Amino acid sequence: MLPGRAKGKAVMAKERKPVIQVRDLYKVYRVGDTKVRALNGVDFNIYKGEFCSIVGTSGSGKSTLLNMLAGLEKPTRGEIIIAGEHMENKTENQLVRFRREHIGFIFQSFNLMATMNAVENVALPLTFQGMSKEARLKKAGALLDLVGLKKYKKHRPTQMSGGQQQRVGVARALVVDPEIIFADEPTGNLDSNTSEEVMRLMQKVVQEKNQTLVMVTHDNHLASFADRIFHIIDGKIVQIEDNRGHRSGVDQDRAGAEKKEPEGMKSPEETDGTEE
Repeated sequence: MLPGRAKGKAVMAKERKPVIQVRDLYKVYRVGDTKVRALNGVDFNIYKGEFCSIVGTSGSGKSTLLNMLAGLEKPTRGEIIIAGEHMENKTENQLVRFRREHIGFIFQSFNLMATMNAVENVALPLTFQGMSKEARLKKAGALLDLVGLKKYKKHRPTQMSGGQQQRVGVARALVVDPEIIFADEPTGNLDSNTSEEVMRLMQKVVQEKNQTLVMVTHDNHLASFADRIFHIIDGKIVQIEDNRGHRSGVDQDRAGAEKKEPEGMKSPEETDGTEE
């Protein structure tokens, strides 16, 4: 039996185990004779139950980083460990299976099936898990209740507002009980008031379900709804703001802004790993 203080530390250490670990991540593209570093040595951890936003202007590398985390692109060099598994070593079939079982997505364009109603859209990912239709619809209905669409379960996308459609998208992302949800500019097609409603919904989901959520956005105000904000410029994480405790977020952590490569290690351009 551990003494009280030691036991408390052990529990805290267990709770702080990263669900996402990124180590020395590079992505180099060849554009004609030029090599462009979309990601230029990125390092960070994201923990279970965190809402993190990656914010940057167009061309900063934020979308490339999201694609790397989701296993949609391979890094030139570096490690991405999600739920204890190395993404960079997986085959395409393994990545497809991993995403299906462990990851949920919220898209800017909603990506709902026009011929299906809300509950059918939410239940759709469960068809790949062999769950019975009755069980699928019951679970989907409960999640629509969670996102405030109890009265809209039979509505098709064309019968709902943009905000309502994105709430369906949030429920669909949750239905497979993913370890992580990735959101790519999830409010890009919404007006400012509806965008804030969706952000508050995402906060609620993270808190109530202890969900890990990683969002990419170009909007600093929307990014401020997250627990931590990762600022990315020219492929580097230059600053991390910690909003926990107060949403105005003054706590700042320089994360790798001045990061240097270990002595003797070649840059990606000097290795054989550079993509053509």
